[in-house]
Amino acid sequence: MAIQLTDNVSPAARRDILDLEQKISSFRAGDIADEAFRKFRLTRGVYGQRQPGVQMIRIKLPHGRITADQLVRIADLSDTYATGNLHATTRQDIQLHFVKLADSPQLWAELEDAGITLKEACGNTVRNVTGSARAGVDPLEPFDITPHAYHIFDYFLRNPICQDMGRKFKISLSSSEKDSAYGYMHDVGLVAREQDGKRGFKVMLGGGLGAQPFSAQTATEFLEEDKVIPFIEGVIRVFDRYGERQKRHKARMKYLLNDIGLDELLNRVAAETPALKKKAYTVNSLRSSVNERYPDRPEASNFQPNAGSAQTENPPFTTWFNTNVFEQKQSGWYAVQLRVLLGDMHADTARALAAIVKQYAADDIRVTVNQGYLLRFVRPEDLPAVYAALDGLGLANPGFDTTADITTCPGTDTCNLAISSSYGITRALESMMHDEFPDLVFNDDIKIKISGCMNGCGQHSVANIGYHGSSLKNGAYVLPALQVLLGGGFNGRGEGLIADKVIKIPAKRGPESLRYLLRDFEANAFDGEYYSDYYARQGKNYFYQLLKPIADLKTLVDSDYIDWDHTEQYVTEVGVGECASVLIDMVATTLTEATEKLGWAREALAESRWADALYHAYNVFITGARAALMSRDIPTNTQHGIVSDFDKTFAGGPSHNGPDFHQAEGDFKTLVFSINKEEPSEAFATRFLAQADAFLQAIQAYREKQIDQEGAPELQELGQAQDS
Repeated sequence: MAIQLTDNVSPAARRDILDLEQKISSFRAGDIADEAFRKFRLTRGVYGQRQPGVQMIRIKLPHGRITADQLVRIADLSDTYATGNLHATTRQDIQLHFVKLADSPQLWAELEDAGITLKEACGNTVRNVTGSARAGVDPLEPFDITPHAYHIFDYFLRNPICQDMGRKFKISLSSSEKDSAYGYMHDVGLVAREQDGKRGFKVMLGGGLGAQPFSAQTATEFLEEDKVIPFIEGVIRVFDRYGERQKRHKARMKYLLNDIGLDELLNRVAAETPALKKKAYTVNSLRSSVNERYPDRPEASNFQPNAGSAQTENPPFTTWFNTNVFEQKQSGWYAVQLRVLLGDMHADTARALAAIVKQYAADDIRVTVNQGYLLRFVRPEDLPAVYAALDGLGLANPGFDTTADITTCPGTDTCNLAISSSYGITRALESMMHDEFPDLVFNDDIKIKISGCMNGCGQHSVANIGYHGSSLKNGAYVLPALQVLLGGGFNGRGEGLIADKVIKIPAKRGPESLRYLLRDFEANAFDGEYYSDYYARQGKNYFYQLLKPIADLKTLVDSDYIDWDHTEQYVTEVGVGECASVLIDMVATTLTEATEKLGWAREALAESRWADALYHAYNVFITGARAALMSRDIPTNTQHGIVSDFDKTFAGGPSHNGPDFHQAEGDFKTLVFSINKEEPSEAFATRFLAQADAFLQAIQAYREKQIDQEGAPELQELGQAQDS
């Protein structure tokens, strides 16, 4: 059945959607290797699940911003193509699960009709740009970072410099010094500041989570706002050229920074300046901004829920107001924050929420980094009605972003990489706290975060109390386990910290471990002491000894061998993809990639996009050189290494009985790396593209001659990597 595309779908999105449909057909016909298709679909937001034959669709919402109608569209599509559930993520995306691969192009087309994309939601791309959900209404912000977050997202979407990096790249923007977007754990973290009357950002580089988390390093305390996008472009260009590509677990920006140091990284970024598409980028207000429609209402400021009105003398309402509502920087207007268990919302609930927004709030919903939602510009006189409506939907639970509000990933419910259940332990911990520590809905210091594995989608490494899924062996048996991490998050000085791994415990003892930790803190912390400061004062060994009895495997019972939300005995397993491996001609596949990139370069040149044409042509050189090196069984890794190895290996041309690529060693490097020596221009792009075209033709001729002389290549087995 043909894909139905409306006039609202942009030409670029239309092309992407039809391309996805065509690639799915080719994949099913066996014309595309599984690994090549995996890389392709990931950059289109189509992610493999633990369950074979179905996909997770990641919907990319820049800085979590969404309208009521867009929320309804996602809910309707979840009913049509998925399970009727909307899962909010820590990157402010919404995910749909159990989608058939064949349905993904039409689902995408219907999202694009509503102004929503899947493009580059997964894969080795710039992932969703996250931002403080309070941006635009935050009483602490020097200015609204919403337009900056959107323009960063828009600038790097489909940008050739970040279509085939070694790994993913993450950017966040925080509206104030509280760093509520966790900039310190991002590849690029930005914190809004004003200096000498000018707007700008503190810039942090090289943060990241996963098995080896790093705190970001401060690149500059202040960078003027029009320099931010060019600076990020320079960083990405350096990461693309020098970043690891073979050892996947070492291929993040944090490792490059750790290897070469901050000063050298910044020197390389500065060297990219001539090649930048723009040397300055002015960020304008968004046409879709709603703020100007809501003038201040000072007469409605300082609303108190128990000011004598019988309508507001309601203890549950008062608790909700005190924990989930705040007055905006716009006097007399209030923001309402929704605590959502597991980040999951049924489609019917989402549609009802959209109706509440249309009646009582601005048409500007934000998905939050702790998997909730934020509504803005609510009149205080409407708060009781809003509370009643939300309560009827199960969305008025108090304690937004408090200890009681746990952040979690889906874990073994759907994820290929998960080791144990995240959802089950989250429910158990929240239930225990509700029953035994009800006042934790007022504690906004201790944050609890849970992931199903060490990779950190639940951001456990930046939690004050974190858990990640694991397993333990007890003789011949295996049981589900939790790695306990403590001391991350923010301390009393506002510094972002990475948590320590303290001890591993049986998963079923998670509630008991949290009970121990909370009671210990209640008994021994100083008044007003932050949890991470308390952890630092007591030390890691203190908490290891505190939890050691819980980790004792001599006291195991039968239920410890069964994971949360399961009834069968636990078995360590990892999900599978569409197929395990495939035999392909690696050199031919790589040359096909180079030819495709040459086509993109020609298209960009025809559309007068000089910088884009140059970068696509640069990638033709890289990919062609990689193919030639592979033909001689020479390992390839970074782009810089590929160019250097090709330059050395093939120097001399016919005078050394080799192909006629370049004469002297250094010539090829000089040619390829001239990309950052001149300003992007029509003349430079035309010349560089012609050189890339000639180079690729020479590589193809060389390969054909090699096959004539040596025979057909031996096919190589290509195992499927895991989605991440």
